[in-house]
Amino acid sequence: METGLSTAIRTEVFGTLVDGTAVHRWTLERAGTRVRVLTYDGVVRSVEVPGRDGVRAPVALGLPDLAAYEKSSGPYFGALVGRYANRIARGSFVLDGRTHRVTRNEGRNHVHGGARGFDRRVWEARELTDGVELSLVAEDCEEGFPGRLAVSAAYTLDEDGALRIAYRATTDAPTVLNLTNHTYWNLAGTGSGSTAGHTLRIAAGRITPADAESLPTGEFLPVDGTRFDFRETRTVGEGYDHNFVLDADVHGPVAELCDPLSGRVLTVTTTEPGLQVYTADHFDGRPYGPCEGIALETQHFPDSPNRPEFPSTVLRPGEEYASTTVYGFSVR
Repeated sequence: METGLSTAIRTEVFGTLVDGTAVHRWTLERAGTRVRVLTYDGVVRSVEVPGRDGVRAPVALGLPDLAAYEKSSGPYFGALVGRYANRIARGSFVLDGRTHRVTRNEGRNHVHGGARGFDRRVWEARELTDGVELSLVAEDCEEGFPGRLAVSAAYTLDEDGALRIAYRATTDAPTVLNLTNHTYWNLAGTGSGSTAGHTLRIAAGRITPADAESLPTGEFLPVDGTRFDFRETRTVGEGYDHNFVLDADVHGPVAELCDPLSGRVLTVTTTEPGLQVYTADHFDGRPYGPCEGIALETQHFPDSPNRPEFPSTVLRPGEEYASTTVYGFSVR
């Protein structure tokens, strides 16, 4: 892919929420990549990249209009997820000897920030040289989480057209924080059917196995001889909603997804220790059917606040949360 000297940026009103709040769409374009981001949810609404034939196609699942995003309840299409991506068991955790109870919005458990997580907010936007920065303030005790949190996410395009998302946050009281982007990818193009035929490679020798509620058991399971061994490229298939423990010694992409027919390749590089792979088997056809997208969520591990054996997600006053994930695009 040819490199671009700078990112073309434009913005316009995308729509208006039921309460009258205007939502803007930011379009970033560079080196053949076109990305559209909404100030509602921090959503990556679309990503368009060329295939082997040179034709650009949308490869990130989006919804048709703002009303669809406002009504959506669950799949988190392209959303910026927080305060805590993934699950917290029983909606409860202990921090510095104090028990905090957060919203239980998946049965007995908390998932993806609660009833009104970061995916239900309108973010402030500021233009950057190569993209846009979204920011918001989450007040103390929102969804039960302690601390007033100032958080930002910068969406930029590198000179080769890679999408870079850089998160930053600070707090005025000890809290826990785990952010991710929840884009579903279909490198054959949205609406083209199942991604089960895509190939995938992940630099992960272990997973954190989960129980029937998708909560980690606390074990670290080696992938050798199991269906979770993606250390060598192979077909994705179906039936995944699991956290892969990324190898710590990897310098460069930790995952590579490819559609053999179009030749499109997605690489994922991240500072995070985990990658949640979700093959969307439960999509119900509104508007996408089962396995029509695959989410590669870079994040800390599920239920880390209750698992001292996992990497910590605690953020304290005076510290800065910093996390970066880069999605690279190419053809083969």
